[in-house]
Amino acid sequence: MKFLDQTRVFIRSGDGGAGCISFHREKYIQLGGPDGGDGGRGGDVWLNVVNGLNTLIDFRYQQHFKANTGIHGMGRNRNGAKGDDIILKVPVGTQIYEEDNETLIADLTFEGQRYLLAKGGNGGFGNAHFKSSKNQAPRRANPGQEGEERWVWLRLKLIADAGLVGLPNAGKSTFLASVTAAKPKIAAYPFTTLHPNLGVTRIDEREFVIADIPGLIEGAHEGVGIGDRFLGHVERTRVLLHLVSGTEEDVAGAYKTVTKEIHSYGHGLADKIEIVALSKADTLNEEERAEKLRQLEEVCGQKPMLLSAVSREGVETILRQLMTRITEDRNAENPPEEDTRWQPLPGS
Repeated sequence: MKFLDQTRVFIRSGDGGAGCISFHREKYIQLGGPDGGDGGRGGDVWLNVVNGLNTLIDFRYQQHFKANTGIHGMGRNRNGAKGDDIILKVPVGTQIYEEDNETLIADLTFEGQRYLLAKGGNGGFGNAHFKSSKNQAPRRANPGQEGEERWVWLRLKLIADAGLVGLPNAGKSTFLASVTAAKPKIAAYPFTTLHPNLGVTRIDEREFVIADIPGLIEGAHEGVGIGDRFLGHVERTRVLLHLVSGTEEDVAGAYKTVTKEIHSYGHGLADKIEIVALSKADTLNEEERAEKLRQLEEVCGQKPMLLSAVSREGVETILRQLMTRITEDRNAENPPEEDTRWQPLPGS
């Protein structure tokens, strides 16, 4: 499945149905009164968060969504039915922005969440509504109210427990493939990964989700290599696993480059728990390991872990460390407050 994390769509709710002008006609009843029914309300436009999606690719092929007009009123006091709603299915982590792509409308962060984007227009009154003591035979009815229309941006920020960061070709995809069922592209050249990947791993009968983003380069926080979009996918993670390749001659410089981009990007990334690991340890001898671990420890302020996704060295230790940090963060998290903006879908 192709990956798309940002798209622009046009939405329009349905117009309300028109009211009806009608008079009762029946044998032996000469002056039947008005019996025009009201029009039905136009259809609404909803966003619904569903399970099983991790891309907005469906919106690449259809960008316009219009709900149905309400049914017009009819004689014999028959009111029109409500127009059918349009429901847009989006993955967990979808954000809705105004047309300027800066003003946030809503942030959909859990499965089953629903948001009313555009409400359908009210139906018009039929002439039966206007009958009064002064006017027993009104010949007027209201047209339906027009629906709402707007352009909005949908932006996806993946939701995962742990995020993998590092320079290109640091071994992030190899690690993800070794601990999850994900099948990212792996090759011995930079920028093999061109879009984020998600995988679920299991350790000691517990599971958590890992997100792998393409490698960061200098200037990523300003959009170089669309790094700002990639960094957005690890904004929601609880812990970052920073991989520094053992094949780097200057491991301290490699660590500083990525750390600088994370701090410059902001959005709370620099405040996240970070675990540092020297990857591709199988390519190093004992002397090289000791020297590069020493250099890395001096610059990161913690004892780095050794990792080789190929030989499985350090894999379970790192997974347990990640799971411990994730569990601690989950336990410290306060339950979300109820948000009155969310409304149930009709009939739910």
